[in-house]
Amino acid sequence: MSGAVEAVSAAGVTPLAPLSFETGPGATGASSSAGAFATTLTGAVENLQQLQSTSNELAVQAVTGDLQDIHQAMIASTRASVTLDLVVAVRDRSVSAFNEIMRMQA
Repeated sequence: MSGAVEAVSAAGVTPLAPLSFETGPGATGASSSAGAFATTLTGAVENLQQLQSTSNELAVQAVTGDLQDIHQAMIASTRASVTLDLVVAVRDRSVSAFNEIMRMQA
């Protein structure tokens, strides 16, 4: 049981981009990070809409008998469900953070 441990390769893994506050004094500030957050959030919602649309199409194909592999419909449905759960969790955390900021005293 005490054999040699093989080395782990990091081939294909891209390094993380530096955060906006880690870029130094030339950082663009909060407006660019707010824009990046809004862009990311918009992309997530669009991705969710696409996943739900694909899931609905595959579900209709499964019901009508046009779908050859039911696993495709189940995987698409699960992806849409998990993505919806993630978007709802991010929304809830964002609302909670906003409410906490509004309760702070200046």
